[in-house]
Amino acid sequence: MPGRRYLLSFDPQTIERRFCDVLVIGTGVAGLSCALSAAERGKKTVVITKDTLSENNTAYAQGGVAAALAPGDSPELHALDTFRAGAGLSDEQPVKRLVENGPRRVLELISMGAHFDMENGTLCLGREAAHTSARIAHARGDATGREIHETLARATWYHPTITLHERTLLVDLLAHEGRCVGALLLDLSTQKLWAELAPATVLATGGIGALYARTTNPTVATGDGMAAAFRAGAELTDMEFVQFHPTALAVDTDPMFLISEAARGEGAVLRDENGVAFMREYHPDADLAPRDVVARAIIDRMRKTNSERVYLDFSAIPPQQIERRFPTILRTCLSHGIDPRKEPVPVSPAAHYMMGGIRVDADSRTSIPALYACGECACTGIHGANRLASNSLLEGLVFGEDSGIHAADLSETYRELEFDAEPMPARPAKTVSQERVREIRRELRELMWRAVGIVRNGPELADAAGRVLEWLAEMRYPAQDREQIVLCNMLTVAHCIIEAALHREESRGAHYRSDFPQTDDARWRRHIILRLEPGEDFASVESVRMAEAEVTGPAV
Repeated sequence: MPGRRYLLSFDPQTIERRFCDVLVIGTGVAGLSCALSAAERGKKTVVITKDTLSENNTAYAQGGVAAALAPGDSPELHALDTFRAGAGLSDEQPVKRLVENGPRRVLELISMGAHFDMENGTLCLGREAAHTSARIAHARGDATGREIHETLARATWYHPTITLHERTLLVDLLAHEGRCVGALLLDLSTQKLWAELAPATVLATGGIGALYARTTNPTVATGDGMAAAFRAGAELTDMEFVQFHPTALAVDTDPMFLISEAARGEGAVLRDENGVAFMREYHPDADLAPRDVVARAIIDRMRKTNSERVYLDFSAIPPQQIERRFPTILRTCLSHGIDPRKEPVPVSPAAHYMMGGIRVDADSRTSIPALYACGECACTGIHGANRLASNSLLEGLVFGEDSGIHAADLSETYRELEFDAEPMPARPAKTVSQERVREIRRELRELMWRAVGIVRNGPELADAAGRVLEWLAEMRYPAQDREQIVLCNMLTVAHCIIEAALHREESRGAHYRSDFPQTDDARWRRHIILRLEPGEDFASVESVRMAEAEVTGPAV
């Protein structure tokens, strides 16, 4: 891991070095669950986030958290639904761990003070697409993520062995003799660079939704952890599987506001420009079909009706129920002059969730010793080709806790904290202007939506790959500022997504190739793994090594 790989120039001899037992990068449900788990084992835990504690994907999650808590439901049934949604690419061991530990983690949240919606002392459980049972626990009607995050954030904020650094950017991972020993961090308020050294480091940096022009994700979802891990030599997997949510509010906002799948679970119906309820034409489960099916159906219907949107009709849901169950959706729609109690809501698909990410084993370990990953930036093998609704918050709770346990255990066995680095060259005279960085970012997002979106094909993917490589070559490094660091991360992750999408010559789950429209189990029921060739750096990501791994879950 030579010094030339780092995105910022620094002197390894004089840079400030700080020390902790466990370093956690990210403050969503997975990161905070991890930090609390490590800290409760007496470990000095440092947590960083590049924005504020409250700005993350978890807080935007509406529908709820899936867990087998109802009479007649079971972890086994939850697992079957997960496997079916995953389109044959979900792995057995992590799915089993998810569904078996899920109910306990939800009940622990309640014991920590999380207020889930109750009726007569019993959890209210909703139903969402591709679930065969009502198992979605929700809070504040449609603000489940915010309730969960606020509960975990309170516990984190007041924990005596946790130190939180807001507005702090992960620049790169640090290593010694092939082992991760912490991270190079940038304080965005003071522009101070320092090395946080730790026997165990956990990436919980979230997803990549901000790579797309149409997304439900906040602007911080730029794939920073995936890119840093990839530059450090970690394996990424399933990067072609980006989930597009079918129903985002079709008004001019960035990001787009999510209209929860729970609305269709309560009886809302998708209609086209002519008022026709069309989903039965595409799938026997109609409006509760898997997300990838619904998203493609909407795109097809928009094309057939020459429209940029379809409509979600709430008329089957009593107004009082809309007010009680969907207060956030109602309030947001009203702010745009739309009243779901009286009129259909315009919606269209948007990028929402990354099923792939940093490849981890059942104990959240990456392919780099002492580096762990959890949450959306990690690929556990649970979601396969298409995530089951409301399994994301559950994954963060379960595997965030697990990664904290394993990181805490590891921190007791390793004490040498030195890192490999060489003095960086001076910044080149020719730099990339901030205006050009912003221009490339805009063009990248449009390119990803157009060529690497819901419907893909080989020629457009190949053209997109070439364009991304041109942008990477245009970058000058060491980087100049936060925006250039983030853009380098976005370009690196975009290239990995495109390469995996080109490699998988079939259609499966969220990955749909119009030139290969069939699912091909004989050839493609396997995970695609990407890794930089030894000695390469972020500016040469075309030198990607491709491998494949068998799927351990059942074929469905």
